[in-house]
Amino acid sequence: MPVSSEPLTSVDNATWAHLPPAAPLDFTVDAVRLAAEVAALSDLTWRPNRPVSQNGLGAEDAFDWKIIPLRGPNGSLARTDPGGAGLEDHLDTEALARSPYHAEVLGRIPAPLHSVRLMALGPGAETHEHRDGRTNFPWGSLRLHIPIVTQLGAELLVGGETYHWDAGQLWYADFDRLHIARNRSAQRRIHLVVDCVPTPELMGLFPAEFRAALPWSDVLFAREEVPLQPFEKEGLTCELDVPATFPDWSDDSGADPSDSLPGRIEQIDGRLVLCIAGEPRFGLIHIGNAEFRLQGWTDERTLLLDLERPGPTARFRVRCGRSLTEHVVRNVRAVDPTGLGES
Repeated sequence: MPVSSEPLTSVDNATWAHLPPAAPLDFTVDAVRLAAEVAALSDLTWRPNRPVSQNGLGAEDAFDWKIIPLRGPNGSLARTDPGGAGLEDHLDTEALARSPYHAEVLGRIPAPLHSVRLMALGPGAETHEHRDGRTNFPWGSLRLHIPIVTQLGAELLVGGETYHWDAGQLWYADFDRLHIARNRSAQRRIHLVVDCVPTPELMGLFPAEFRAALPWSDVLFAREEVPLQPFEKEGLTCELDVPATFPDWSDDSGADPSDSLPGRIEQIDGRLVLCIAGEPRFGLIHIGNAEFRLQGWTDERTLLLDLERPGPTARFRVRCGRSLTEHVVRNVRAVDPTGLGES
């Protein structure tokens, strides 16, 4: 299982360090209307922030950081996390159905949306210094903010800079850099936080000087899903070894890249699914030429199947901008999709 390059996990290098930690986008909204819709959701429960990783949901945060999801895994109001690679799509929640102006604002953002959350930071609350893993241009995932209810003392510290953002303005920040959210005011701060995949249209909203300094070849842009015919799905079912590091979409597990796990691609409810050790783990979204990204994720990691020629292969790819780590698996076995025996 040869590896073409070492995995990349950070962009603290010359490629990105020259860019400002944050930038306002050419996109403003009526914060008063947004705040009125938030107030109308008072019957809903603001739930504590809860992180998620490839190991599942983590413990709730103990400080006053509460969330109402407008869009998230399976459209669940109970899920305060942003979701990740797995078997779930990002869907609108009941709260968004009750918030038509929020839906209008989100519809104006020219990019595929993943999670969308109302995030409230209570008076005196402060997060620890941290990074939001794989959240920036080279991984194809941007985290944007629109302040809805804010006041002096509500601040974000990103990359050594301190920001107070006015209500109603859409902002980008590089949350892969070390950052802290804090509220030194006596009132609750509420932001609309949008996770999306960059597109050229979205990049057109950035300041001209930011775009002029941006290394465009390192931006992982969105690719649309390409449908497959039923017979194509049947032809792509197979058994294969999965590199032990490939399922680690949220952080480094310490797995040995040379180790592998038993895998199988099969159809479940009409869609292709990557099963690992007998367990369905990832829905596969076709992005063209038998290459698949993981459901709920970006093109940061993909699986390319070449099963037609003698000696079929599977290429497990992990991207960071233009850099690519590729594990080529040659031990791929075709299977009979009917389950009646090997083809």
